[in-house]
Order: sequence, then structure tokens, then C-alpha cells
Amino acid sequence: MKIRSVIFAGIVGIAILSVLGISLNGSETLHDSKLRIAYFPNIGHAVPIVGMENDFFRNSLGDQIKIETRVFDSGPQAIESLFANSVDIAYVGPGPAINGFLNSENNNVKILTGAASGGASFIVHPDSEINIASDFKGKKIAAPQIGNTQDVSLRNYLSENNLKPAEKGGSVIVYNISNPDIYTLFVKGDIDGAWVAEPWATILENELDGTRLFYEEELWPENEFASVVLIGNTNYVENNKELIQNFLSAHRETIIWINEHPEDTRIVFNTFLDSHLGQSLSDDVVDVALSNLRITDDPKSDSIFSFAEQANALGYLGRNGYDLSGIFYYFDTNSLEDART
Repeated sequence: MKIRSVIFAGIVGIAILSVLGISLNGSETLHDSKLRIAYFPNIGHAVPIVGMENDFFRNSLGDQIKIETRVFDSGPQAIESLFANSVDIAYVGPGPAINGFLNSENNNVKILTGAASGGASFIVHPDSEINIASDFKGKKIAAPQIGNTQDVSLRNYLSENNLKPAEKGGSVIVYNISNPDIYTLFVKGDIDGAWVAEPWATILENELDGTRLFYEEELWPENEFASVVLIGNTNYVENNKELIQNFLSAHRETIIWINEHPEDTRIVFNTFLDSHLGQSLSDDVVDVALSNLRITDDPKSDSIFSFAEQANALGYLGRNGYDLSGIFYYFDTNSLEDART
């Protein structure tokens, strides 16, 4: 548990520095010689972590472009930074991407490409008896913050199985808390299960003897759904197209490298955790967590629209309906090929 506490403390520290960055850079509008990237210290964000640590991004953009990073613990933090103009692009889950698009001025936040698919699971506490959906009745279930990807998936799963959370008059008690706090409650036996992303799912399973009841992708058509996408401030993208095209070229190069070098990816990821947060995870946890993800630039667009439908049914997208037309930013394919060569 000490390892998780240290990692959580490190995340908070980095987030505080990032907030300070907002106040320092909020007045800037264009950054022709600078690219500011937001991402999380999670294995699902292997692309930006490896891209930065192995200099794929830097080599593609050249020495004349300064790359600044913001490491956050949640999608809403990254979206707020985009709105505050302290971040230009960000790796987030589909929930924050949708909210960013719908709530930004003139739908100014759009999805540029995909980064990962899958990588979330429901883990049952070893002292709890949950084998099927009906067993959720009367149980205490945890998921990260309200409206995030796992929270929407959990609440949609309850609805599809004619169950309701306690605040809606049902019997399932849902705790929306941070992943490190989920870990702590799991240790204490204060929750019966948790719907979490990697590497937390594997941590609960491998280190705390949890049972993986199902992988979330098993609930999706073709067993695939977007779990991490790259979004961008379209004002920045429009004014820095060559830079962004070069970045996307490096993004794809990084994906290829990760898929061809899973063990090296684990080393890079753990080195990142150690240098930025002061602690790393076991090799087994990282290897299993990475194997439960598909690192891909396919944004799984159908799953984005399905996820929006789920979030809207839960009342997360407002009372006046929603329109995702234009949520994906499309580049000239020929231009991307030119940038790649």
C-alpha cells in the first residue's frame, strides 16, 4: 500500500505544478515553437510516455520545437487545461473527450486519433460473492470520478441489468473515488468490487487476490472500445498543421515500437514512474496490464458514439440533447504521408 501512496502523492505534486503552469501560460494563444502535451501516469497512456521518454516526439518535431508536458490524474483536469489554453493536445478517455467537445467554445476540442483500446475490468474482492450481475444488489462498488469512462460503463452495466445505484433509489452503493483510494478500500475490505482501468485492475487482481469477473471489452461489439484518444485544441492545430502532422507521425511510430517491444515498453514505463513519481510497479503487473490493452491509433469511432449514448442516458450530457457531429478532426492523408517521409 505504501507504493500506491507514494505514487498518488507524486501525481498530486505533478498536478499542482501543472495548475501553476495554467496561471503562467493562460494568456498565450499561439505557440509556433512550443507544443504542450497532457497525459496520465497510466499504462494506457503508454504512447505519450514512451514517445517522450524515447525521444520519438522530440526527434520528429526537431530541436526548434519545445515540448512541455503536463501529467494529470484525471480527464477533467486535462480538459480544464485545454479550456484554459495551458495545454495544446491531451491524451484522455472517451468521456472527457466527449465532454471537452460538447462544452468547448465552438466545439473547439476534437479527437485527432486513437491511442489505446480496452484495458478496463471489473475486479471482485476476495471476501465478496459476486458471480453474475444480480449479485451486485446490496454491494458496494467503486469506480473513479463521476462521468469518467469506467463510471459510465459501470452505471450503464447496472442499468442494462435492471439495477440502480443507491442515489437513484436502487440497492447498489457506488463510490466515485480516485484509483489509489479504491486500492485502500479494497485492502480494508470496505468495497465488494471495482470497475477500474489498467494497471489498477491487475494490481487489485495480482497483489490483493481480487477476481477478474470480466474484461470490459467483452461487453462491447467485436470486443473493442476506445479507452484512450488524443484530443487537441483545433485553433492550435489549424495554426500549426505541419507540427501536428509531424507529431502524429511520431505517435504512429511510437505505437509500432510499443507493439514490437512489450518488454522494453515495460522498462520505459517503470523508469518513467520511478523518475517522476519516485516508485515503480512490479514487472508482472506491468506486463499483464499491457497485454490487456491494445495500443492502436484507431479511435474506435463507433464506441465513441455508443459511449455518448450511454453517458446521455445517465444524464451526464445535459438536458438538451447532444450532437457529436464534427468531433473527429480529419487531416489530409496525402499531407500526413508527406510529413512522414
